[in-house]
Amino acid sequence: MSATLDAVASRKKQEPSAEQKAAEELVRRAREQGLSLTGPDGLLKQLTKAVLETALDQEMTEHLGHEKNGQVVNETGNVRNGTRAKTVLTESTGQVGIEVPRDRDGTFEPQIVRKRQRRLSGVDEIVLSLYAKGLTTGEISAHFAEIYGASVSKETISRITDKVIEEMQGWAARPLDEVYAAVFIDAIVVKVRDGQVANRPVYAAIGVTLAGEKDVLGLWAGLGGEGAKFWMSVLTDLRNRGIRDVFFVVCDGLKGLPEVVANAWPAAIVQTCIVHLIRNTFRLTSRRDWDAMKRDVRPIYTAVNADAARAALDELAGKWGKRYGAVIRLWESAWEEFIPFLDYDVEIRTVICSTNAIVISSLN
Repeated sequence: MSATLDAVASRKKQEPSAEQKAAEELVRRAREQGLSLTGPDGLLKQLTKAVLETALDQEMTEHLGHEKNGQVVNETGNVRNGTRAKTVLTESTGQVGIEVPRDRDGTFEPQIVRKRQRRLSGVDEIVLSLYAKGLTTGEISAHFAEIYGASVSKETISRITDKVIEEMQGWAARPLDEVYAAVFIDAIVVKVRDGQVANRPVYAAIGVTLAGEKDVLGLWAGLGGEGAKFWMSVLTDLRNRGIRDVFFVVCDGLKGLPEVVANAWPAAIVQTCIVHLIRNTFRLTSRRDWDAMKRDVRPIYTAVNADAARAALDELAGKWGKRYGAVIRLWESAWEEFIPFLDYDVEIRTVICSTNAIVISSLN
């Protein structure tokens, strides 16, 4: 497959190959399904269910005094008595179905999801940060301490933390497919607590499989301003878990990432996020010039090919270069990662030109 993708990449300007057409169709199909962290089957929903059920099970262990299937040590002989289904509502994921454990005596009072409680606030951000590689045990424990307050013992919080870490590590180390049609990478800012609250970026990678299905590859916690060394560790992680080839890698001009992609997957086409590029253009432009700038930038990203886009950028530079030199430099520096999507038809362009296709930006 590597040889096939290498050949396809070198013939981009020619008639699309069968492999290229297949990759485009897979990306299109996944877009139709919705590449989402927050949808009905999104990553966040799956992880929220896992975290809540793990915590509830450990609460039950504290209540009874013994692990599941362990020796009964309480005086009343109280034991687990199956589970009951419950649906809770979170801010980003919507409805999440969970199984709440029951005890025979009916004396269990769950804390993380209380009886008759349906709406949970703040859990989405907590779940994302819990599953991001790079957080310490202390930071994870601090999240649960804030959730529970004084309602459970420190020992229970420690036990819940250990169990969640065990589940988290299993998810983060699972094997991946050998080839992905596309991988989207973007950053989400979440609040991390360890003594004090601090904003930390969490980088998410979502792949489109060769079956046209979305697959969340992983989450990694950063400190901000990550460079090539950080991205090398991320892509090495993905390679070690089985990924050998990727057709498109779509990212927000993350520093050092394009160079590392070239080393990890030489056949991959790196595409910068056009939405972020346009956003940054307006950040560098006075509000009074936004309407005019919008008209003059549009011919660049809607051009029929790279040559037409270059001509449109030259016109932009001639008109705005003296007043907004930073805007021209922004486009020039992103040019090599900007132009790949211009080789494809309009429908494919809308899919691969932006990390917003995976709705990560909606969590910012």
